[in-house]
This record gives sequence, structure tokens and C-alpha cells, in this order.
Amino acid sequence: MTNRLPQQTTPTIVTLDDLAKLANYSLMDTLNCDPDARENGVDHSPRQVFTGHYVPVKPTPIQDPEYVTHSKTFFRELGFSDSMAQSADFIRLFSGDLTEVPAPLRKFGWATGYALSIYGSEYYQQCPFQTGNGYGDGRAMSVLEAVINGQRWEMQLKGGGRTPYCRGADGRAVLRSSVREFLAQEHMHALGVASSRSLSLYVSKTEQVNRPWYAEGSRSQDPDRLISEAVAISTRVAPSFIRVGQLELFSRRVHKQEHPQAMAELEMIVLHLIDREYSDIIDNILSMAEKVVLLARAFRNRLTSLVANWIRVGYCQGNFNSDNCAAGGFTLDYGPFGFCDVFNPQYQPWTGGGHHFSFMNQPVAAERNFNMFCKALQPLVALHQDAIKNLDEIRTGFTTVMQEKMEKMWAEKLGLQTFNAELLRELETLMAQTAVDYTIFFRELSTVPSDIGPLKKSFYKNATYNADPEGIDKRWSAWLTTWKSLNASTTDPSTTEVNSARSPVELSRQMKLVNPKYNLREWFVVPAYQQASIGNYSLVRELQEVMTQPYAEQSIDMEKKYYRLKPLEFFETGGLSHYSCSS
Repeated sequence: MTNRLPQQTTPTIVTLDDLAKLANYSLMDTLNCDPDARENGVDHSPRQVFTGHYVPVKPTPIQDPEYVTHSKTFFRELGFSDSMAQSADFIRLFSGDLTEVPAPLRKFGWATGYALSIYGSEYYQQCPFQTGNGYGDGRAMSVLEAVINGQRWEMQLKGGGRTPYCRGADGRAVLRSSVREFLAQEHMHALGVASSRSLSLYVSKTEQVNRPWYAEGSRSQDPDRLISEAVAISTRVAPSFIRVGQLELFSRRVHKQEHPQAMAELEMIVLHLIDREYSDIIDNILSMAEKVVLLARAFRNRLTSLVANWIRVGYCQGNFNSDNCAAGGFTLDYGPFGFCDVFNPQYQPWTGGGHHFSFMNQPVAAERNFNMFCKALQPLVALHQDAIKNLDEIRTGFTTVMQEKMEKMWAEKLGLQTFNAELLRELETLMAQTAVDYTIFFRELSTVPSDIGPLKKSFYKNATYNADPEGIDKRWSAWLTTWKSLNASTTDPSTTEVNSARSPVELSRQMKLVNPKYNLREWFVVPAYQQASIGNYSLVRELQEVMTQPYAEQSIDMEKKYYRLKPLEFFETGGLSHYSCSS
């Protein structure tokens, strides 16, 4: 995200009327509306959208909404009063009922179309019309843009009902998946990872839908039963929700010469992206070709930083298609995501994700999305040879920049002044051979232990370890000795001067700012949404409190509950270790 709002000490936005005064609908006011759209936004059946940047859509409110939670942290940053989250008009708006919103708020929202690329290959099959014109926001619709303390925020309902892009689905999100995304967004922000944010979460007391899911204790890869679940609407917030796939959609229309305004609409969406996400680094007076080159370089910087941070905290996106890749360079669309328990380079929570979206292959997946991003921009520089060359150099330089970011991340995670490839290789080998809990290991290493005793708190002790525990422990001890020696004296690579070692206390302090103590493990979330399904939201709120302080030393009770190894019976269990979808 480009800007963070300062913490507000006294709420400045106490009512929905206060918020309404800050409304500013830049996307609808500056981009093209689908000419076939209905003015009243009642547009809830699947259809092709051939042109335009958005479709006005009236949300379908959930029945009998009930407050589950809101982000007190984000409310404070925005200057919102906490009381607003449970006020009748706020609940109505953010549970999908726009009929009584105060002026100048509008009585309809908007949905957008986008194209799909999977690991660098263009797809059309997911579009029900096989053309790409029916793919987009199927159950997400934005309802408000507001400029708050100089920062523009877009507020989007997830689960707000059908849109023309719904592809025959019901447009709803269930409480289970809504709890997951709500908690994950605020947890990632607290971890220091760029992310969309969570505003509020409401559940229907009476409306339910059927979803395929796993029986308790199921070892099936795919859901093995149909269950009835309460529908919910979570509101997510970001500077914009423009995706790489969105740019691809308009670029593909240019390549295929689908309509006379195709090039103009591509240019408009790219300029809108720059205005929303990169205006602080791309000057408006520059030519279009110059802007495109700077945009590509800036997005590369953000995307590589983002993915390095994902790996730092043990996060796997699961589904990292181009339509799930925010063009602003932050984490978006928390579907079949997961935080790894046991370190495994091939970790993949989504059963449909395969190796290409696995934990340690995310830098490669990101590069594929970046390639599609650059390809989408190409028509805008086609007549400028210097810009074509610069764009291609930026594209081909992704691997180098990504590697630099990864090495910097690993050095910081290990408390080193400079990256040491040999140390990391041996560590990855030992972590794999021992079956090490990724989060607990690095947090215990951050205590700068005198021997491997504390590190063994993270050991699951797999068959390889149990075959030769003394031998592997000796290798761990040797690794720890090497790690300590590298931290005992360090060399500044820019001057080749030897710096004095940091004290163990200072080293520990720095490492604990990089290596979180708490992560949002799926087996913590499941009991929370199960309790929420019967109207008890206390565990959701407890998790929210713990996971928004992931680096802090919390109470002994919270440590016993949330800082521990994954129970063996949870491994390979559907809905706990893997999932086919998030619905």
C-alpha cells in the first residue's frame, strides 16, 4: 500500500453522515460505464459486458444482519468512532442495503470485469461465454470511495449478491470464508505485509446457502458433503481494487480490435491506476510512454517486496492467478490461502494449486504475473522504441530484483548483516529433514539461544529425524555455532570494514521485529468460525486481538493456546490442512 494513515486519537467520523461528506467516486466519475448497464443497478444476471470499465450494480442485502466484529485498529486509523460499526445506518450500508444512504452517497455500487491468466498463460474457459466478456467481480462490488485525511479508500462488499459476472453462482459468501478473510487481512497488516484491509463483518441470522465442505476429520482432498451455512458480508478496503487481470482485459481487447474505443479504454484504466496507486512517484506531466515505464518499475518493486514478505511470514496465497494479483502491489483475495506450519517448500493449502503456486515457488508465480502486466502495457508504448526497450529490460530484470529482495529478507530473518547462501542452504536442509515448525523455529532462534534446546521446541521429529536423532542434533549444533560466529563479527560490504558485533540482547530485539510469534494457522480459525456459526463470536474477537499483535509477547494463557505445534491429528485433514475452495 502506498500510504498509511496516522493513528487518530479522537474520532473525527462519528456518524454515516460524517463519512458521506468525504465521498468521492473517482472510478465511476472518470471511467467509462458499460453502455448496456441499467441505470438503477438492478443487473444481477450473467451476461457479456463488451465495453466500459465498470457496471453499476445494486447490492442484494443479506437478511436480518447481525454484527460480528469490526477492525478497531483500522477504525482508529481512519478516525472512525467504534460505535459506528453497530449503528443501524452503518450496518444497513455494509450489509448491502443502499436504499436509505445519506446524500451524496449513491444507491448503487459497481462491479468490474477482468481477464484471467494462470501462471503466465491466458485463459478464456472460465468465462461462461468463452469470450472473456463475462468474467469479473462475481460477488464483490464496491459501494464507496472516500478521501480520508488525504488518502483515497475504496470500500468493497464481498458477498453482496449477484453481478453480471456471477457466472451462474449465487453471489454470496458464507460466514466461514468471511471470518477467514476478515482475520487474515488485519493479521497481514499487523505483520507488516501490504494488504487490503478489513472494515466490518456482518452475518445473516436467517439466510443460508448450501456449500460443499469437509466432514469432520475427513482425509479427502475434495469436499465430501454439502452443508448449509449462514451468509455474511465482509467489507474490505484498499486504495483501489485494480488487478493485473483488469489491465489484461483491456489490452486483449486492443490486440483483438474488439471495439473502436479499446485503446482509449486501456489508456484510461492505466492512468486511473497511476492516479490511485502511484501518483506519489509518477509525475502527471510526463508522456504516456514515460509513465508506463515508471509504472512497470514501481510495480516490480512492490511485487517483489510483497512476495519476499509472504515468505518471511510463512504465507502462501494458494491461488495466485493474475486476477488475484493487485496492481497496487498488495495482498488481495484471501481465498485458499494458508500459513505453513511445517516448513515445506512445496506447501500448498489449495488442492487445485499444484506446484506452481506452492510456498517457495511464489517468486516465480509473481514473475509470471508481472510478465502479463508488462504485456498488457505494451500497446501503450508500441510507437516508442526507447520505451519498448526499457519495458522489456524491466520485465527481464524481475528475477534479479526478486533474488535481491529474497536475500535481504533471509539476512534480516537470520539477524545477519549480509546474506550467507551456504548457511541458508544447510538450514533449509535441516528444517526439511527434521520437520520444523516455520514460525516457532525462527521465533526461538530470535532468542539467540546458547544451544539447540529452545530450537527443539519447533521440531515435529519426522521419520528422517527419528532414524538418526543424535546425528541430526549434532548438525543442528554445528549450524547454530556457525550462525553465531557470523553474528559475532560482521563486515560491511560497502566498505569491507569489520563492524563490532551486536549484543545478544540487541540482536534478539531486532530479530523479534522480523520473526512473528503468532500466525493465523487454520486450526486456530476453524473453531472460531464454528463457534460463530452458532452465534458465539468471542473466539473470532479473541483471535483478532491476538493476531493483530503478532510480534508481541502476550499473556501466558494466549501463549499456551496459540504458540504451539500443530496437533498430529490435524495433519492431512480437509478444511484444516487443505481446502479445494473457500466459498
